[in-house]
Parts: sequence; C-alpha cells; structure tokens
Amino acid sequence: MTPRPPFPPFDEDTARQKVQAAEDAWNTRDPERVSLAYTEDSVWRNRDQHVVGRAEIVRFLTAKWERELDYALRKELWGFRGNRIGVRFQYESRNAGGQWFRSYGNELWEFSDEGLMRRREASINDVPIEASERRIFGPRPESEHGVLLPIF
Repeated sequence: MTPRPPFPPFDEDTARQKVQAAEDAWNTRDPERVSLAYTEDSVWRNRDQHVVGRAEIVRFLTAKWERELDYALRKELWGFRGNRIGVRFQYESRNAGGQWFRSYGNELWEFSDEGLMRRREASINDVPIEASERRIFGPRPESEHGVLLPIF
C-alpha cells in the first residue's frame, strides 16, 4: 500500500490539497489511477450503489465513464475534521444520445493514517441541460484552482 500525502489529521491547507488531488485524478477518467487513492478494502456508497474494494472501484468507474461521456468535474472543500473531509461537487457529462447533464452532489470522505480514502459516501442529483448551458469544460485550469462555479 503506497501512502498518499497529505495525511490526517487535516488542516485547511491539507484538506484543500486532498480535494484538488481528487478532482484532478477523477478528471483523468482513468479508473486504475483513481483507484490507487483508496484503500484495498475501501467502501463506497454512490447514489444507490454500494462498492467495496479497489477492483470494484475500477469496474464501477469504467462503467461510469463509458456512460458519462466528456465528463468534467469540479470539487470544493465543504468542511473537515481529523481524518474526515466533506466535499460539494458538480460535473457535466453527456450520454450516448447527446443529452447533457449537470450533476450536483456532496461526498463524505474518511481516510486511513496512510492518507488513502477508506470510505466514500456520495449523494448526487442530475439535471438535464442544453449544450449551450454548459459551464465546465475539461480539467480545471491552474488559474481556477480553489474556485467552484456557482451551483445555481
């Protein structure tokens, strides 16, 4: 198991680093790379799905990014304490039929002492949007780090 700094307990700077690292990794849309940030036995609740372990995380993310095309994500630190971080996020993607969606949600994260996420709980809502309403285009440019687009 390769440690993933920064390590808990988190302060505001290290919590923000974890959030940005997660955003950057998910925007690669590389399930194998993303899975390395989680413990071997990590437990997820994502909407109505329950995922346990890195192999299931890879399968879950592979299927997700096969459905959610042109996926682009933004995350924002909501709060932190000890080894836990709360995040709000939004992402945009389109389905194979060309319908665009903006998805809004919150995540609760819990980390091991090695800085790997051992628990993730995500609640997500999807809103159909027109292509002209899009506001998230690819990974966040360096100049936007720490800035989340308005929710509404």
